[in-house]
Amino acid sequence: MKGPTVTRDRIIIMGAAGRDFHNFNMVFRGNSTCQVVAFTADQIPYIANRVYPPSLAGEPYAEGIPIFDEAMLEELIHNLQANKVVFAYSDISYSELMHKASRVLATGADFVLIGPEATMLRSIKPVISVCAVRTGCGKSQVTRYLGSLLAQQGIRGVVVRHPMPYGDLAAAAVERFARKEDLAMQHCTIEEREEYEPLIAAGMVVYAGVDYERILRAAEREGEIIIWDGGNNDFPFIRPDLEIVLVDPLRSGDETAYYPGEVNLRRAEIVVINKVDVAQEAEIAAVENAIFRVNPQATVIKTLSPVTLSEPAAVRGKKVLVIEDGPTVTHGGMPSGAGLAAARAAGAGEIVDPRPYAVGSIAGLYTTFPHLGPVLPAMGYRPEQIDELAQTIRATPCDLVLTATPIDLPRLISLPKPVMHVTYRIQETPDEPLRRAISSFLAKIGSNRQ
Repeated sequence: MKGPTVTRDRIIIMGAAGRDFHNFNMVFRGNSTCQVVAFTADQIPYIANRVYPPSLAGEPYAEGIPIFDEAMLEELIHNLQANKVVFAYSDISYSELMHKASRVLATGADFVLIGPEATMLRSIKPVISVCAVRTGCGKSQVTRYLGSLLAQQGIRGVVVRHPMPYGDLAAAAVERFARKEDLAMQHCTIEEREEYEPLIAAGMVVYAGVDYERILRAAEREGEIIIWDGGNNDFPFIRPDLEIVLVDPLRSGDETAYYPGEVNLRRAEIVVINKVDVAQEAEIAAVENAIFRVNPQATVIKTLSPVTLSEPAAVRGKKVLVIEDGPTVTHGGMPSGAGLAAARAAGAGEIVDPRPYAVGSIAGLYTTFPHLGPVLPAMGYRPEQIDELAQTIRATPCDLVLTATPIDLPRLISLPKPVMHVTYRIQETPDEPLRRAISSFLAKIGSNRQ
């Protein structure tokens, strides 16, 4: 007598070239009880119409796994006979997340969220994670600061960064960045450079890629402490021994309104309220109340994020084109950033709106992200988009370009106009609570290993 027929789950993973691949590697790769029939792609341009390669997918994916545009989701569920859809990307409002869930549920398929326990790798080294409740809170600033604190103690910290595999996935399985030349060798996009270049300039080694089991083991061989540098508002891929989460009082309310930022907030041991030098007292109080409401055990630390302009006197009275960090002002939801604030503080005569001069995909950004102010997002996911960015800059009638992207943009784009740079960093209050918290953590792990 035959037993009941067991039908394997047929799964589609909704992603944005990062968490989706990691969830596959951790939960579905080598799992004979299910089959992943497709990935979908959203949020990031140019990441659909690719294949997750066989070298990363493993058996039984001899042809790899196709990646389609998320707009095709319902059609894919029907044509590929999928019965489960796993959502696997970040920085999405609860409203938008449930609209996506409704699209899936209306087809009859299950909508699935996979949590930290199933997707976090374990390290043999101590791990400090730096995450946030939204894109653009200042994670990289804190990561650089942590690196300097560790270096002062003679401890080698190595950064493992949230994935940004926008090119050849197989070639990007494990990436190591220690010099600026490595960025060109790995054909990094502007968005990747924005994350890696400041860390390299601070003397830190950065690992990233696609296969985080291999990435972590390589980083462990090189560093005494692993610093997880999060992307968007995702939770870590590696189990932390200390979880630091940033919140942004300039977007008070977002800390409990975006997925999975609230997950980070509820898990945090230390919550850093950044940008208190530019936020209103009421905004800071609102964020403090939200922290206490969902995670009253967390240690709350306030930090400043001072902005420095390379030549402020040169800006006064001039017609200025402001270029901002791309992700912060696009899916991060901010109309502008440090660049516009610095231009106004320096007495710019006119902020030139780039919208009438934008071309190609750059022009399309202002339709996709209608909240954008009179600033130009530094977008360059492909050479052709970098060229469109350059065309837009050259066409904009201004006296100078003020760039708040953390990379050296003139190294990539030849510009006929003077370029001024805006930088920003974490600055502690005089009692240095973050420094003291890290010293306490180091003492704790030191005593545990004796």
